[in-house]
Amino acid sequence: MIDAARPRRAGRAPIGSTGAARTILAFALAGGLAGLTGCGLSIPADPDGTLDRITGGELRVGASPSGDLVVVDRGEVTGPLADLIEGFAREHDATVRWAVDSEEDLVAGLESGKLDLAIGGMTAATPWSDRVSVTRGYPGVPESGGADTAVLLPLGENGLQAALETYLDGEVSR
Repeated sequence: MIDAARPRRAGRAPIGSTGAARTILAFALAGGLAGLTGCGLSIPADPDGTLDRITGGELRVGASPSGDLVVVDRGEVTGPLADLIEGFAREHDATVRWAVDSEEDLVAGLESGKLDLAIGGMTAATPWSDRVSVTRGYPGVPESGGADTAVLLPLGENGLQAALETYLDGEVSR
């Protein structure tokens, strides 16, 4: 009921109702978020569950040869960047399945879900950043020639990217 003795400003709700509505909305959102975290939702999340899938399983990594950084000889992938990825896989009790190809084909593999990571001579300034996710550049990677080496991942797999960058932060000197 409107109090006729009390003038009302045009276009505004009665004083006090907006604050109450905001408080109710804030509690509802907080409760909803608390409920989601109890359902196993982790932030950052992987929409495709990549980090969960590779843990105790297989990490599918594409490699593009790049000088001494990533060496491919008779199908075997070696080099300091490959060693880092092997270490990340061991930390997650995963085995690495390597796929050797061009950068363009590796990006297509990330987009289609056939690969989990791609390594090579890519940097944080890669032209592929509109199609895939890119880690920070790591200047301390041995044999990188001073370039900030980066790893490519599928878009949106934020849990995997956070885990990989945390691992690289601990392994690569800045």
